[in-house]
Amino acid sequence: MNKKDYYEVLGVSKDASDEEIKRAFRVLAKKYHPDVNKEPGAAEKFKEIGEAYQVLSDKTKRSQYDQYGHAAFDNAGGGFDMGDINLDDILSNIFGGGFGGFSSFGGFSGFGGGSKTRARRGEDMLLKVKLTFEEAVYGCEKDIKVLVTDNCDKCNGKGGFGEVTCHTCGGVGVIREEQRSLFGIMQTQKICPDCSGSGKTFKEICTKCHGTGQVRENKTLTISIPAGINTGNQLRLSGKGAAGINGGENGDIYLEFEVAEHKYFERHDDDIYLEIPTLTGNGYIEIKPGTQNYTKLKLKGKGIKGLNSKVAGDMYVVVNVIIPTKLTKTQKDLLKELAETDLESEDEFKDFRRSLK
Repeated sequence: MNKKDYYEVLGVSKDASDEEIKRAFRVLAKKYHPDVNKEPGAAEKFKEIGEAYQVLSDKTKRSQYDQYGHAAFDNAGGGFDMGDINLDDILSNIFGGGFGGFSSFGGFSGFGGGSKTRARRGEDMLLKVKLTFEEAVYGCEKDIKVLVTDNCDKCNGKGGFGEVTCHTCGGVGVIREEQRSLFGIMQTQKICPDCSGSGKTFKEICTKCHGTGQVRENKTLTISIPAGINTGNQLRLSGKGAAGINGGENGDIYLEFEVAEHKYFERHDDDIYLEIPTLTGNGYIEIKPGTQNYTKLKLKGKGIKGLNSKVAGDMYVVVNVIIPTKLTKTQKDLLKELAETDLESEDEFKDFRRSLK
């Protein structure tokens, strides 16, 4: 079953501002909240608008959705799923304390609200990576420094030592109470403030993570960047993002690249243009993929006018292909693999093999 477009669900345009998205969700949440709307399908509609808001209100998720649609959050890809939605938090942030928790309308209270004991996937991260022109063309290995949330290694992500049942909630992780709201009197359930929804407390709190079970750490990741990367391209590092909660899987890190301009070359997709001086000013030539060494490229009419001639000669540019001498092991393996393919002549094959040694 195909999902509806998230922008269509909230009734906003694709260039809607954050405030317009929030305002649209506020109106729809009031209209379809199952404590108010008893019509068939209201609960499902409420879930649908919650899912749409969760994506469109997050800059990273919205960018991924705009680029890839619903495919960006397929579970097979490690992306967003319904378990990531916490409408309890969303409604509290938008409407204030009157939405302290979901009301007890049948089994719906388990959606997004209630206990935090369910596993939750860690947050995704988007990092900008700058490359030189040569790094992008040939590929490289690069160390990326990132500040990421990780499970505390001192308490194994639990938050403390000597685990006991929480006396406040009796181990269920939530407490129930009645509140007045814009919908009237509602029975709500809130996350237990003493155990944060886990149902457990500790005799001794971990001093490293201060009971949270997670810490922020600086990490260095060594990334293999493939040859041919260009500005705006992204690489996904699966499972390298923030640690999940209560056993949930880690988020992902997305690397978005920015390639520096070259002093001489100008890149257009996989083609390179070279600006060169001529007698009448700078000009461009196109160096196509596979151009061989010593190839002569002609710039028509850029030469000299001879005596008693109205037509200028041509200018020729001789290509000198420089093979890099400092290569990574991966780059050498790729070039050796290329050397095993058919070249135009046996001499070319021998010269190429010698250049790799």
